[in-house]
Amino acid sequence: MYRFLLRPKWIAFHLLCLLGVVLMVNLSMWQLGRLGDRREFNSEVRERSSLETVNISELDLSDPPAVQWRSAGAIGTYDPSEQVLILNRSQNGVAGLNVVTPLILDDGRAILVNRGFIALSATPPSAPLGIVRVLGTVQISDQRTSGQATQASGEQREFFRLDIVRLEEQIDYELLPVALVAKASEPSEGPTIAPINPPELSQGPHMSYAIQWLIFSIAVIVGWVLAIRKSLASRALTPQSGLT
Repeated sequence: MYRFLLRPKWIAFHLLCLLGVVLMVNLSMWQLGRLGDRREFNSEVRERSSLETVNISELDLSDPPAVQWRSAGAIGTYDPSEQVLILNRSQNGVAGLNVVTPLILDDGRAILVNRGFIALSATPPSAPLGIVRVLGTVQISDQRTSGQATQASGEQREFFRLDIVRLEEQIDYELLPVALVAKASEPSEGPTIAPINPPELSQGPHMSYAIQWLIFSIAVIVGWVLAIRKSLASRALTPQSGLT
């Protein structure tokens, strides 16, 4: 009665359904893995952000990723001659760029400060003069993402990402291995520059995507069963070949 299920067309149908189910289940598991990574990231950001604010010189910077998202302050003077722009940024639906200026510390070293976001139509504002007190969030170098353009060699004023090692090649100071994303400063910044938005700490759509892929895989199984039942019912009336 079921021997027709072993015919080549049916075997191909079985394999297609099996492949679809395996693929969709794996996609569901992948989304659950991404959800786990997202939850771990959110927990890390919340935990480190809740720690007391310290002077950047008091942090152990031997392992930069270990202090990322910490709140820290720095006191120094900006060197606008070494200012650079980070391109292809967006904030609140507006395209623009980030303004990064080295802040020279008392010991002669410098820390790159992401002073904030400006729209493409705006002119990068001058850095505050004199002694500046900056409060911000510790960040590590941006990593090049897939498909992102390679940064040109030589001295540049525009970059695709905040790469501390790359910037140290052209800045005449010893840079700290981390940057500071400014939340506030004294003296304050001008009105054309806005603080960088903090990372969104939502769980994203990963759980709903995982459930959707599972539903799709179940639908394939149900479709496979219905196809077999329909073929059996059809054969009970009139024996046929193929998938019917």
